Amino acid sequence: MNTNKPAVPNTTITRNVRDLDKTTDNLYESLVVIAKRANQISNNMKEELHGKLAEFASSNDNLEEIFENREQIEISKHYERMPKPVLVAIDEFLNEKIYHRNPSKEQK
Repeated sequence: MNTNKPAVPNTTITRNVRDLDKTTDNLYESLVVIAKRANQISNNMKEELHGKLAEFASSNDNLEEIFENREQIEISKHYERMPKPVLVAIDEFLNEKIYHRNPSKEQK
């Protein structure tokens, strides 16, 4: 199961700030693009997780059934091990996989 795409790190890594403003010429604009993309990724992951966990929801769960549901626990652990949305967004930004534009710069 070897894919050729670069792996996104699972932990925070030190980055050169100058790498972030190469495409926009403005560090703060780059951070806004990254933050908006991270929010999109986070919302998508949250919806996906809630969809998968909704299959296990029932109106008459008792406490023992909640703690014994191994499949539900494994799904939750899988999402916990995934790279954080901001790390994915930074990787996409640095590899120019995010389309972004600034309308105020286009009017000049």
